[in-house]
Amino acid sequence: MNLRMWQNPWRLMLAVNAAVLVGVFLHKIALPPFVPYVHLLVDYHYGFTKRALIGAIVSLFTDKVPVWLVFAVAGAIWLVTLGLFVRLFQRTFGFDDAHWPLFVFIAGSPFFLKNFMHTLGHFDIYGCALAIVLLLIPARSVLYVLIAALFSILLILVHHIFVLMYVPTIAAITVLRFYLVQGATPRNIAIGLVTLAAVGILFLVAQFAGTVDVPYDEFIRHLQSRMADPSRTDLLAFGYIWYQPLSKEFADTWARMPSNILGVPVFALLIWLHAPLWRYFSRLIEALANELHRRIVLAALIMISAGYLVMFVTVFDYSRWISNWAVCMFLMLHATKMLPTSKDVPVIPSDERKTTILGWIVTLIPRVGIVRPF
Repeated sequence: MNLRMWQNPWRLMLAVNAAVLVGVFLHKIALPPFVPYVHLLVDYHYGFTKRALIGAIVSLFTDKVPVWLVFAVAGAIWLVTLGLFVRLFQRTFGFDDAHWPLFVFIAGSPFFLKNFMHTLGHFDIYGCALAIVLLLIPARSVLYVLIAALFSILLILVHHIFVLMYVPTIAAITVLRFYLVQGATPRNIAIGLVTLAAVGILFLVAQFAGTVDVPYDEFIRHLQSRMADPSRTDLLAFGYIWYQPLSKEFADTWARMPSNILGVPVFALLIWLHAPLWRYFSRLIEALANELHRRIVLAALIMISAGYLVMFVTVFDYSRWISNWAVCMFLMLHATKMLPTSKDVPVIPSDERKTTILGWIVTLIPRVGIVRPF
């Protein structure tokens, strides 16, 4: 490790973050508490089925699905997301010394890449990756709106909960990058409303018509026929979710609420640890040159947060929801930075003692978790 890294604590934090990431990965491989393997087995064998797109794609390449493929596919999309984010940060802010604290608070956040490493196999990261792509590609024509709609459709086919998890963020990015720049002409608005309706209809179809029609035992036998090791029936324990109605998800969530709600103060503390980042975001919004832009950004943040509140009372994977909400805020920070400002926004101070301490704490926290904190 060179002298320059030792002299700059923020560069050292990045090195420590890399070591923590390796540790999270090794722990995930050595002691996997839950491998979301069944999601790679479900396809469109029985017709249109919710949560089946990834499994259907896998079925095009192999008839038998080994367990290691969960980590191979998830690891590949994690690496792609890392590369996309680094490119996005470079384009939006750059990697000069002044922006290292900002990069550490985002890339090193336990909400972001480290938690995506812990939740390998879950589909949340796909929404993040496609949203980053949307932030990277040009937004010069109505084709941008159509691409955003296509991304939203793909995400809902992957898992219908994306309609609350990342589709609102994709919609907000589209408004900020296309409509606020190119203008809300009648044609642009009409195309936006049509695509919004298409996404909404697809969600309703997936939610209410995507349930498997065959008996549960027959469904499980089909999944076993796709397993490389059919004796691992323990990996099929979550097959019931393709039969579970929305009312049952509500009931399960509220039954767990008294104990799971105890994690809220921990989530609040984790959010507070990112205070320098939130202050920078607030200053950035205040510096926007157009008052309408400020109002739309604030409205978008409220809309995204409202979607996560609905998820919070519907499905009990609270640590995942909080983490993905934070990731959406990180993405909205980048989208907001692309709007014109009336003045320069001071960066996060790199020599402030309190900020440095918070940076180290954020760096050393390995991840947030899936349901309860840690």
